[in-house]
Amino acid sequence: MKKLALAASVAALAFSAASNAHFQLMYTPTSQLEKPETLDMKLVFGHPMDNGHVMDMGEPEELFVLFKDKKTDLKKDLEAIKWKGHDNEADAYQVEYKVRRNGDYIFGIVPAPYYEGGEDIYIQQITKRVINKGGLPTGWNEPVGLKTEIVPLNKPYQVFAGSTFTGQLLSEGKPAAGVECEIEFLNTDIDTKANSFSQDTHREPPASAIVAITDAQGMFTFGIPTAGKWGFACLGSGPDTEYKGKELSQDAVLWIEAQSL
Repeated sequence: MKKLALAASVAALAFSAASNAHFQLMYTPTSQLEKPETLDMKLVFGHPMDNGHVMDMGEPEELFVLFKDKKTDLKKDLEAIKWKGHDNEADAYQVEYKVRRNGDYIFGIVPAPYYEGGEDIYIQQITKRVINKGGLPTGWNEPVGLKTEIVPLNKPYQVFAGSTFTGQLLSEGKPAAGVECEIEFLNTDIDTKANSFSQDTHREPPASAIVAITDAQGMFTFGIPTAGKWGFACLGSGPDTEYKGKELSQDAVLWIEAQSL
């Protein structure tokens, strides 16, 4: 869970040893809205590709939405919930937000660091999700000023299966080179009323994690094989490396939605 000292000239696709990566989810059923709607966003920390164990979330440090350069604090609207995973239950959160105007809504969460006992480290996955209303683009490709973040170079809500997605990883606003980015897809159904993952998976997950390495400009590119929700987690890309006297992996996460043509 750290930066790789590689000066890759192009984004590379590789495989790492573990397939059940931790991912911070910011889930809504769709990324594109046609009419005004109240979003019910679920904030869950789990293993989306394996549909495995879910982990307890502490109270997030920050939750916000950015719309046309206006940042709105959503932390006061957080509601604590219990989330049912495949084989356990964990603390999670949800938030409702009324989308009215056309444009891009960039949601961001800075979760509380999570202690991973198996590795004796803390993990903090700073995560973004972009929701669009009305098909009007208004800033989906702009950074939002997080300590580390992935800036999409393709519309994150209008990617098609069989095409590619490119992102630029930033750390303190600057391109971050040679960083390992794990890639996963949401591999199960979600019941938003019951706050639970399904017991089934859509397809067999890969035998090992899918990984891309950022190039000298912090860029990575991945070919999207199937429709669905895809997550990108660039590991240890943030400036903070210690929490409560232990190693901290401060990761940048972005979720996109791919559609079938």
